[in-house]
Amino acid sequence: MTRVRPVLLSALLFASVAHAAPAVPAAEGAWPRLRKERLQKLLPQAMARAGVDAWVVLCRENDNDPLAGHVGGENAGGTAAFLFLRDGDSLRSLALSPVGEATALKDMAVVDEVVPVDRGADVLALVAARLVKAKPAKVAINSSERLSIADGLSATQRAKLEAALPAALRKRLVSSEDLVSEWLSVKLPEEVDIMRKAAAITAQLEEEAYRTVVPGRTRDSDVARFLKKRIAELGVGDGWQPDQNPNVNSGPTRGHSNATDRVIQPGDFIQTDFGIRVGGTWVTDIQRFAYVLAPGEKQPPAEALAKWEKSKKGSRIALAAMKPGVRGYDVDKAQRDWMREAGSEPVMWGTGHPVGYWAHDAGPALSGAQSDKPPTGSALRTLQPGQVFAFDGFFAWKDGSSPDALRILSVEEMAVVTATGAEYLNPPQEQLVLIPSKP
Repeated sequence: MTRVRPVLLSALLFASVAHAAPAVPAAEGAWPRLRKERLQKLLPQAMARAGVDAWVVLCRENDNDPLAGHVGGENAGGTAAFLFLRDGDSLRSLALSPVGEATALKDMAVVDEVVPVDRGADVLALVAARLVKAKPAKVAINSSERLSIADGLSATQRAKLEAALPAALRKRLVSSEDLVSEWLSVKLPEEVDIMRKAAAITAQLEEEAYRTVVPGRTRDSDVARFLKKRIAELGVGDGWQPDQNPNVNSGPTRGHSNATDRVIQPGDFIQTDFGIRVGGTWVTDIQRFAYVLAPGEKQPPAEALAKWEKSKKGSRIALAAMKPGVRGYDVDKAQRDWMREAGSEPVMWGTGHPVGYWAHDAGPALSGAQSDKPPTGSALRTLQPGQVFAFDGFFAWKDGSSPDALRILSVEEMAVVTATGAEYLNPPQEQLVLIPSKP
């Protein structure tokens, strides 16, 4: 594995920061082609693993299903229905679309068949007729208590769909949660390559941002604004909510939040949690850490370095536990065992999560071992090749400013699961970025 060398920032901190423009991955325009490939290659397998024979996605204008863009329904005006019917290893896909959008759907060629539907016609009655003919044992619909992106079917839409179906089919309706998790969590090799290049950009920008820090003058919000400026220059988007990306924090842990106007001081660890979106589709989620040296210091104090090394080792232990067939819970537990051995305070967050189309994507949660309770939900899902995760190495200690205040180092990297284990998407952070203070 390529190692990142220690970084000591230049003393010329008041000068303009020079930076070479990162190479943004050529992802623009790739989604329509990759979306179709995902439907053809990955969806039948996901339906089989989820034990589903049919999947119905209803799309509509102004309040569309979160997965509309994944099936070709992003331009829906009136109600459109997308049906995916599995027969063994083969898949038949069709769209029942208002006539106004049917031509465009045919041109997009996302699904096998587009059936124009006259304005005012009962689309759900047509859906019911197709399902009766297909005789599926289980029909997935986007209704889920635990996975928001699989919960796009409104109560009104569900009531109308059920009213259109014969009683036997109504009893076969199941949540699409398992299907969506199985399908979205696995990325095509080309998608992984796009995310690999985007991860390298993300880490590079964070290190650029640290070169702007002047201890005693620079605020966390200044570092955040620098990163906002850089992603605008590169023409990439935010990896998550713009008002919380990036989260730059040199004080007590604040969780998912915005950067504040706290002034960075000698002795601070600086945490930058940052993600970008490329091609309008794929996102990253990476953290980089810096330490602010006191005047005259060349290295952080031994205690600070020890905390960093313990956090980093937690990340490496988590990566080593990530293998096909392993539960997300087991990855989390591997790190929790190390945290207890290393003397870390407990951390409420899970070790990691899938990342791809959202910063917190569908798939196995690397979580569940924070307490002694049995694992539940997504923590029980098993890892598969092609899944991409953002995951942390934790070390936490009492801040001292208040009884509940914690400082948490969370060395967050991205990795893809392979046939034999997992590998980093880009070289991990091996050393703290060191920021000198003027005498």
